[in-house]
Amino acid sequence: MKNIFSITRKFCLFASLAAAPVLTVSAHEGHRPNVVIVMADDLGIGDVSPTNPDCQIKTPNLQRLADEGMTFLDAHTTSSVCTPTRYGLLTGRYNWRSRLARGVLNGRSDHLIPAERSTIAHLLKNAGYHTAMIGKWHLGWDWHKTDGKIDFTQPVLNGPNINGFDQYYGHCGSLDMPPYVWVDTGQITAPPDREEGVNKRQHPYGWYRKGPIGADFQIDQVLPHLFDKSIEYIKQRSQPENSRTPFFLYLPLPAPHTPIVPISPFRGISGINPYADFVVQVDYHVGQLLDAIEEAGLKRNTLFVFTSDNGCSPEGNFTLLREHGHDPSAGYRGHKADIYEGGHRVPFIVRWPARVKSGQTTQALTCLTDIYATLEAIVNKKLAFPGGEDGYSLLPVLDGAPSTGRKLLVSHSVSGHFAVRQENWKLCLASGSGGWSAPRENVARQQGLPKIQLFDLDQDRAEQNNVAEENPEKVKALLQSLQELVDRGRSTPGPRLANDRQIEFLPQGVTLP
Repeated sequence: MKNIFSITRKFCLFASLAAAPVLTVSAHEGHRPNVVIVMADDLGIGDVSPTNPDCQIKTPNLQRLADEGMTFLDAHTTSSVCTPTRYGLLTGRYNWRSRLARGVLNGRSDHLIPAERSTIAHLLKNAGYHTAMIGKWHLGWDWHKTDGKIDFTQPVLNGPNINGFDQYYGHCGSLDMPPYVWVDTGQITAPPDREEGVNKRQHPYGWYRKGPIGADFQIDQVLPHLFDKSIEYIKQRSQPENSRTPFFLYLPLPAPHTPIVPISPFRGISGINPYADFVVQVDYHVGQLLDAIEEAGLKRNTLFVFTSDNGCSPEGNFTLLREHGHDPSAGYRGHKADIYEGGHRVPFIVRWPARVKSGQTTQALTCLTDIYATLEAIVNKKLAFPGGEDGYSLLPVLDGAPSTGRKLLVSHSVSGHFAVRQENWKLCLASGSGGWSAPRENVARQQGLPKIQLFDLDQDRAEQNNVAEENPEKVKALLQSLQELVDRGRSTPGPRLANDRQIEFLPQGVTLP
């Protein structure tokens, strides 16, 4: 890791760095922008200052990004857990249309996105971009297995390269899921030389499941290592021989998801707990990446997106965080895995100095599937095979419009429960959270709670008052809208498309009006 021990001094320089002038301009200024998408893992909407003015964790670099760009205050993931959100972001398609009906993949899972399914990487590669994925994939790839055991001497097949990436470097699942090895565009960099794991009793924050680990894989160094790789990539693409080819970097982080392992000098820096320390570390590394883009002369015409895959996990210790006045869900109900807002409402910040005015916020209803449609509009190219059917271009909003035209938002929980949102009305097709917060579904059913929940988010952002009985016509209209969206296989205008499986969204005992 580079210059890590100069962090304290650099923290004092953040404000001046943010104000530093751009000395050079991208070679393709005014044309296709470079694209960098950074997606944090389990970072709540309340964990960063741009989306939570009461945030007790210092995130100066993300604030700097927001001050130089646009912050979306009503942005959502397609799901409240890892794998399905990644599917939605890359394909521009709701995850529940895929074969993954609930839950997430693990570190040994086969690939989820088929080669014939269009992704944002395919889209940009077809438009002449160089494309790279560096980080946590968590969408499966195909290990060579013999009698169910991975043969680490053999190459990996059907990795991100079949999904449009020229190159990739990363690990397969979450950082608490074995195997712990680096794969560089199909090649394992070092086979495992030991078994390793930490249980919750040993480290309530830094636990990870026992499994094989590569000789060059260090759990606590994974986060800085991935940023170093990304900065190296930025420098490489800014070299004269590459400067006329725009690039796309997709950087899905393994943090602040478990194992929560902040390194020195971040340990204790927040004065709250290791989770907050880890968020500070994420923010610092984002600052390093922003600096690298600026130093390479690429800032003005680089579209930089920062977001998260879902809300904060209870592994962050909500009780202790709140004792320090910090709420990872910023007043919204629930957290990771839930159908409630805290599960899927996330930070979403866009900076593109060549086009987007600085210091803006927007209330436009936004989903991570919209990234596909936005990039499609930017490069002005469509692919022959399906992609982006559940996304709306953000360009009008980035140019100052109040809305993308999105009318409906569908959310999905870890257990496969649905919610549908229109304007201020949100209908949850679950008796409880649909996830991990109270009441869980089995408890909610035992308590005889209603099978559906309707909330007016304008009046009840914390989703405390179920007004379904008082608004039967609104319930009916939302159910019918959801049914139509499911049947058409898309949210956007165009011919009907097929889902990958039979979609059932109604709770048992509830019928469509």
